[in-house]
Amino acid sequence: MAGYSNESLFPEEVASVYVEMFENQSFWRGVEYELSDALGKRIEVETPYKIISSLDRADTVISGQIVQASVSILTSERQTGRALEKQLQLQAVVNWKNLKTGELLIDNRLVNASASFSEWQNQGFRYASALAANNLARKIVELMGKKW
Repeated sequence: MAGYSNESLFPEEVASVYVEMFENQSFWRGVEYELSDALGKRIEVETPYKIISSLDRADTVISGQIVQASVSILTSERQTGRALEKQLQLQAVVNWKNLKTGELLIDNRLVNASASFSEWQNQGFRYASALAANNLARKIVELMGKKW
């Protein structure tokens, strides 16, 4: 019988998560801090899990690497060729491990997110990287849910 359920969308055997600082393999510095911070905040707000600051007290650990951060031009001014709008693309590999059982809840999943920005509107790389990191964190939290 098809119907509705009030069952949690997240694994019940997990109560806490330690967010490890993501490694950054790109040339853009600081993106790893923005992603780790955004991920911790999103987990607290959008899941039933508590963020734990000590690895030895956590049920699980989420970690990963930013494997690519690239900027491309979306639109440019016809006369001068100057970029009007750019896009920052972030790509990360994510792991989520249950520390009690050793099970990998997320195993080397590649996750992509992007954000567009315009220096003409006083939106620089820092603005775009914070936006893209938040978008990437949202997608990672979605992966933390139960498989349908």
